[in-house]
Amino acid sequence: MQAPVTLAYSVDSDDLFMFYALLEGKIDTKGFVFEHQRHDTMALNDLAATDAIDITAVSIRAYADICDNYLLLPHGGSIGVNYGPLVLSREPLEPKDLTGKKISIPGFSTTAFLVFKLICPNFTPEVIPISPFEKTFDALRDGEVEAAVVIHEGNLTYKERGFHKVLDLGQWWWQETGLPLPLGGNVIRKSLGPKNIEIISDLLRQSIAYALDNRDEVIDYLLARETRKDPALNDRKLLDRYLDLYANQDTLEYPEAARAGIVELFKRGFTAGLIDKTVTIEFAP
Repeated sequence: MQAPVTLAYSVDSDDLFMFYALLEGKIDTKGFVFEHQRHDTMALNDLAATDAIDITAVSIRAYADICDNYLLLPHGGSIGVNYGPLVLSREPLEPKDLTGKKISIPGFSTTAFLVFKLICPNFTPEVIPISPFEKTFDALRDGEVEAAVVIHEGNLTYKERGFHKVLDLGQWWWQETGLPLPLGGNVIRKSLGPKNIEIISDLLRQSIAYALDNRDEVIDYLLARETRKDPALNDRKLLDRYLDLYANQDTLEYPEAARAGIVELFKRGFTAGLIDKTVTIEFAP
């Protein structure tokens, strides 16, 4: 019997949506057994940096640090097309007001931090992981930070919480480049070997396709099984809207514009001194 393949992904709904078919035995796994793990985004990036996991979701920014050991899978991307993570505040602010402020970020290896740093080079970062979900909003509400870079479903519920949108990082990126913003992706360890990588990549693609083809079934599962991090997301329409943003046809296969977005992201990060090497992007089959 083959050793289990370790598969790690985030605590967000879009990732569980993608891997539902694998987790619940909806597709033939060709003899492969998957060991599922879930962590917050920063923890996933850190885990990948140790080369200790076979397949994992990571921030696209983190791929620059692990590209020697991992291939980027051609599916499973979270892509913002003229939308993306938000910068939120307690009181109305303009983007220019963010300079010098203490601002929470979800981690230094996240794409959101990289893009925000391109926009606002001078601020004091405070790392607050996305799990537990409420911690970022509590810090913002209590004045521990003056603004927050938010990458989770709270982007859809911030108004109900009384916060203000200062900036949409995906809109800024679109206006700057005309390209989608590639936020997260899935990677697979090169040491699994070409044959295993090809088979596993196809299984992951099948899992995503199953979820897209059986959307209502998977949403029922998410609503029934998940402990909702945000009570507002017990609302089916809101959850469906979130999945529309980050679990869609672009998730099934990176469009060329999204691939170009990755190249541009790494180019700008390197030029700004935020990525310490040029990156060769290698996709699995």
